[in-house]
Amino acid sequence: QVRLRESGGGSVQAGDSLRLSCTISGVRVNNACMGWFRQAPGKEREEFAHIDSVGSTFYADSVEGRFTISQDNAKNTLYLQMNGLKPEDTAMYYCAANTYCSGGYDYWGQGTQVTVSS
Repeated sequence: QVRLRESGGGSVQAGDSLRLSCTISGVRVNNACMGWFRQAPGKEREEFAHIDSVGSTFYADSVEGRFTISQDNAKNTLYLQMNGLKPEDTAMYYCAANTYCSGGYDYWGQGTQVTVSS
C-alpha cells in the first residue's frame, strides 16, 4: 500500500524559509513522478512543482526561483525547500505520487499547513 505523509509546515513571517518533507512508503520515490500541490482557502488546488523519475523538475511561475523540489532516494523522501515566503504562499500543502508517470496522480498525503504572515 502506498502512503505519503507531509511534515514541516508551520507559521512563519514573510521572508522566512521552511522545508517540507514527504515520507513515502509502498513505492520508490525515484521510480515515480512526484508533485507538490497547494490549496488556499477559497481557491482551487494548484500543482506548483514536480519532479519526474529522471530528476527533471518543473515549477510554476509563482514559486520559480524561491522553491526547490528534491528527493532523497536513500530515505525515500520528497522535499520542498521554500525560501522567501510570501503571505500569498499561505495554503495547505500536499505531496502526491504518480506511480506510473502517466495519467494523473494516484496517491496523496494528508497535507501540512503553511501560514505566512506579513
